[in-house]
Amino acid sequence: MFTVEPEKADELVSVLVEATEKTMRHLPGFVSANIHRSLDSRKVVNYAQWESRQAFEAMRQNPDAIPHMQKAGELAWFEPILCEVAEAISVS
Repeated sequence: MFTVEPEKADELVSVLVEATEKTMRHLPGFVSANIHRSLDSRKVVNYAQWESRQAFEAMRQNPDAIPHMQKAGELAWFEPILCEVAEAISVS
């Protein structure tokens, strides 16, 4: 979860999309990412799924990922929330 000034929300979304497309999706253990912007543009959520906590921690140490995370950190305050899937429900 990122807390961002509303005028920087679009830029932050772009940074997260670029990071995911160029780097994160190619790293071992990446499953998916969904990026959400709150209606007031004060919060951006990057709901990313990794195969394991170890894969997530390896990404955080990856030299290709670090610049993306630093750039996002320059735009917003980041509060990571690590979770495990308790249930997944979908239409199909």
